[in-house]
Amino acid sequence: MSLIEDLRQIPVFADLPEADLAWLAQQGTEVRLKPGEVLFNSGAPADRMFVLFEGEIHGRRDGVLAYTASAGAVTGLLPFSRMTHFIGQGYAVAPSRLAWFSSKIFPEMLQRMPALSARLVGLLTDRVRETTRADQQREKLASLGKLSAGLAHELNNPASAASRAAAGLGEILAATRETNLRLNRFALSPKQREIIAQFEHDTGHRFATAPPSLNSIEQSDREEGLSAWLETHHISEAWKLAPVFVEAGIDVSELDSLLGQIGPEPLGEVLRRATSLLTAASLVKEIEHSTTRISELVRAIKEYSYMDQAPEQEIDIHSGLDSTLTIMNHKIKKSGVTVEREYDRSLPRICAWGSELNQVWTNLIDNALDAMSGNGGGAERRLRVRTARDPMGVLVEITDTGPGIPKDIQGKIYDPFFTTKVVGEGTGLGLDTVQRIVQKHRGHIRLDSKPGETCFQVRLPFNRPH
Repeated sequence: MSLIEDLRQIPVFADLPEADLAWLAQQGTEVRLKPGEVLFNSGAPADRMFVLFEGEIHGRRDGVLAYTASAGAVTGLLPFSRMTHFIGQGYAVAPSRLAWFSSKIFPEMLQRMPALSARLVGLLTDRVRETTRADQQREKLASLGKLSAGLAHELNNPASAASRAAAGLGEILAATRETNLRLNRFALSPKQREIIAQFEHDTGHRFATAPPSLNSIEQSDREEGLSAWLETHHISEAWKLAPVFVEAGIDVSELDSLLGQIGPEPLGEVLRRATSLLTAASLVKEIEHSTTRISELVRAIKEYSYMDQAPEQEIDIHSGLDSTLTIMNHKIKKSGVTVEREYDRSLPRICAWGSELNQVWTNLIDNALDAMSGNGGGAERRLRVRTARDPMGVLVEITDTGPGIPKDIQGKIYDPFFTTKVVGEGTGLGLDTVQRIVQKHRGHIRLDSKPGETCFQVRLPFNRPH
């Protein structure tokens, strides 16, 4: 089949006059590719249009599949495109046959075939729309990647703590059963049993409701005193019992009183059982604390993603900021950053796409943390999140104490693929996505940066105009 006949099979060129197709065919260079062969590399000059007759071409950017082109596709540089360099690598995934046309012929081609202008503009528009959609999805995945590792760590810590506490609780219950058996061998009177039960109740209640607040020196002194008393009365493992009793607020006088009422024989088993019960209560507290933390994280995830909720609704701006900070807590702690919240709680709810606004907060906070990493945050790394009423609606400020953004690049930070991070650490789409989402809400974003302070101001209307 001749190149003219090949071109006639492509919808864009199908109805062009024979003479025009003949001229176009003369300008083309036919190429055949085996699977895996490269058509163009990232960074190469974008100076040609490709028409794919057979096979399939994939484009990969930063190791991720960015687009596919199958038989019948017209791709590469199109007329009216501002692309100057290919931003990914194109390669064949099946035996492919295509032709390429130099951008130098575009002016004459459009003059000879005016009908092509609208068609190629339509293709270009479709490609921009698909690329934008892919970039948005890619940035969402990148944002998810920023959160997932830290979130996994935040969930793993309380889950591991609860697991350890549950295992410890099982051991304590087994030890308590053995202590009960030994204690039952003593011929205790009903009065003694009542005294023991009252001792366990009082110490347990005191431990649960009003644990003593001691500094390390006081704690050590009390443990030493209790250990000496226990050893004097031949109580084994005094070093293990003393810290538990100190935490429960038990002192030597209370032990003297107990000894006087029940005698020395059952004292060791009574104290061991009391220790087991107090330790069990402590482990239950730890399990409650850990599971509460997990519940808080799950609630933050649901609030962050607006799971099971309408995409657009009236939202509390502070809820989104807090859930974002909760999910990013691991990175905040790892960066050694202090978070300052300055919220105007009188702000009304606003009409917005909550999950998209949370993506804005994620990108801005993540950039601020990155700016303060290493030696970039000054002596005291601080992240200030502030809300206030603005003439047009709501003002949200994200401020960091990083080195600032140089004046000469401040005008480029919202450009797609522009990044100051090292290769592999930034997509260059974060602030582009931020600006796009803010504009979608009919809002504005402003940067104010100097050495030692960078502030992003996001202004959003109370009611988003349709």
